[in-house]
Amino acid sequence: MATYLVTGGAGFIGSHLVDEIVRRGGNVRVLDDFSTGRADNLAHHGERVEIVRGDIRDLRTVMGAVDGVDYVLHQAAIPSVSRSVEDPLTSNSANVDGTLNLLWAAKHHKVKRFVYAASSSAYGETPELPKVETMREGPISPYGVTKFVGELYCKSFALCYGLHTVALRYFNVFGPRQVFDSPYTGVIAIFANLLLDGKRPKIFGDGEHTRDFNFIANTVQANLRACEAEVPPGSMYNIAGGKRISLNELVEILRELTGSDLEPIYAPERAGDIKHSLADITRAKNELGYKPSVDVREGLARTVEWYKGLRVRA
Repeated sequence: MATYLVTGGAGFIGSHLVDEIVRRGGNVRVLDDFSTGRADNLAHHGERVEIVRGDIRDLRTVMGAVDGVDYVLHQAAIPSVSRSVEDPLTSNSANVDGTLNLLWAAKHHKVKRFVYAASSSAYGETPELPKVETMREGPISPYGVTKFVGELYCKSFALCYGLHTVALRYFNVFGPRQVFDSPYTGVIAIFANLLLDGKRPKIFGDGEHTRDFNFIANTVQANLRACEAEVPPGSMYNIAGGKRISLNELVEILRELTGSDLEPIYAPERAGDIKHSLADITRAKNELGYKPSVDVREGLARTVEWYKGLRVRA
């Protein structure tokens, strides 16, 4: 039975990956420093999941964590545009140095495949829509730069060392377990919980920014298909829903789902934010066999119900 290392496995995306791997009968090791990941996200697995508490910036820790695994699913990062603008040094250290450590360890231990959580922020503010993998990159935030550098390292390790890497450019992943009590989290988590608490959500800009939101189950599917599909080393794919909605539309759906009549507050746009985002997912469909199974509205309904459940359990 294959063994998977999930970096950031106690976090939002990572813990869902752990769930699905365990459900399929695989062996899982998690590497997480728990700076943002939460032990509660893994507690239901008990001793079924091996946990290595450590920082991906520490090479010795990384070398030990990668030893003996077949697949590395690299999710660990500091994933905020706004935080990277405030503190680019820490974002670079975690997202670039940490990724390089993992690639080096994966090469050394001859893992079968290294799947990297890349970001749509690599495209920057290019006006063309939808975003296609053949487009020229132009990240505008330090976060976008760090994630794109990680992609370049994946490509170079494929070319120089024969490491089979696959990069997945995520577009606005959302779903249960996404934290809502941090200013750096996703907009859906923040908006839904403010409305459930009887508070008005704040939109930066006029609300006509558009995003290609993608439910967590689709992202999990893409990662596991990237471990199995016959694709060339160094490949890169957009992973999204393939549709976009504006933040104003998002708030309207969330108001309906939460039963709220509160109107949003509008504030000035933030530095580094991209105006519009939409993915062409044709390549991922054709080469990975990726097919989004949960659309945005269904995903929002599941997510809101999960946040409601938190309040019941509290």
